[in-house]
Amino acid sequence: MSDELTGKVAAITGAASGIGLECARRMLGAGATVVLIDRAADRLARLCEGLGPRALPLVVDLADPASVARMLPGILDRAGGLDIFHANAGSYVGGAVLEGDPDAWDRMLNLNINAVFRSVHAVLPHMAAQKSGDVMVTSSIAGIVPVVWEPIYTASKFAVQAFVHTVRRQVAPHGIRVMAVAPGPVVTALLDDWPKAKMDEALANGSLMQPGEVADAVLFMLTRSRNVTIRDLVILPASVDL
Repeated sequence: MSDELTGKVAAITGAASGIGLECARRMLGAGATVVLIDRAADRLARLCEGLGPRALPLVVDLADPASVARMLPGILDRAGGLDIFHANAGSYVGGAVLEGDPDAWDRMLNLNINAVFRSVHAVLPHMAAQKSGDVMVTSSIAGIVPVVWEPIYTASKFAVQAFVHTVRRQVAPHGIRVMAVAPGPVVTALLDDWPKAKMDEALANGSLMQPGEVADAVLFMLTRSRNVTIRDLVILPASVDL
């Protein structure tokens, strides 16, 4: 346990499970007040009760622009400020394009791209006004190295990377850092779409990471000196050769 984020307010989307939940735990452990954002109201309430008084639930449907527009006021109402925003929520669709479902692609692209853009846009004016803030985005190695098995997911993460790199340069004069963590395969619900044979092989050869390992990297990025921005941090299982 440390005090590196004491006095800071963080908000994390997709915080009811996986990487988002582990990041919330790390930030709470570092002293921050954390607003956990998800659409799973009951699960959020139970989690925050167990995480302690500095864990605050906020129900937001990232697929609904009106709900996203209410997100910042909800954060400020609950926590009184915002210093760190982690756009973490996302979904996954893999497989061959030839056999794909464009409707499923649309749902994923809306969450992985539009919801990220909208939610970051929603918090930037507050951070610009206070001349300080950190925006963290959960990207993927698929946004850096095209993954043949997952062309639509890869395209969504390439879009995220382009957004991070351009917005970072736009808002740096306002004292805002914009960063991306780009993990390889992580054991989360996103991998439910993987074929069983692919999952069994990955578990057997150690080519999957745990969410906490990504959360450790995120905390490292956020606690660097303000004159340092870790633009991208790629984190891979040791057995993955990329």
